[in-house]
Amino acid sequence: MKKILILFITLFISSCTINKVEKTHGVPYLNEKREKLYINKSNKNDILDLLGPPSTKGNFENDVWIYIERQKTVKKIYNLGQSKLVKNNVLILEINEMGLLAKKNFLDINEMNKIDFSDKSTVSQYEKNSFVYSFLSSMRQRLNDPLGKRKKAK
Repeated sequence: MKKILILFITLFISSCTINKVEKTHGVPYLNEKREKLYINKSNKNDILDLLGPPSTKGNFENDVWIYIERQKTVKKIYNLGQSKLVKNNVLILEINEMGLLAKKNFLDINEMNKIDFSDKSTVSQYEKNSFVYSFLSSMRQRLNDPLGKRKKAK
């Protein structure tokens, strides 16, 4: 019994580490890499070589490429493995029609906390008495009971 207990304690202690575990997602060192990009000088190929493919692309008047860097670390041992957000950086690049960098915007974790979001909510456009509601309800009922053998709810 003592051998099993010693083996269990040895395995438990050997799996502990002194170094903090950090999980990084996205493009590492985004803040340093963005300084190597120059407006009206860097093109799409330069951006792809430096940062790789973007996390998200958007097509508006200009192409919008979004790069994300997120880093989490584990808190102290007495918090039982809860993670803490260390970095949350976003780089937004606008590329003009000629393929050159037109604008760059960098947001870090402190600037993201300052962004105001709308408190308004969307109101549904249909009521229980509307045609759309009754049509969707009948379709749902037919999908759930295609042969019509279930008892109808009243």
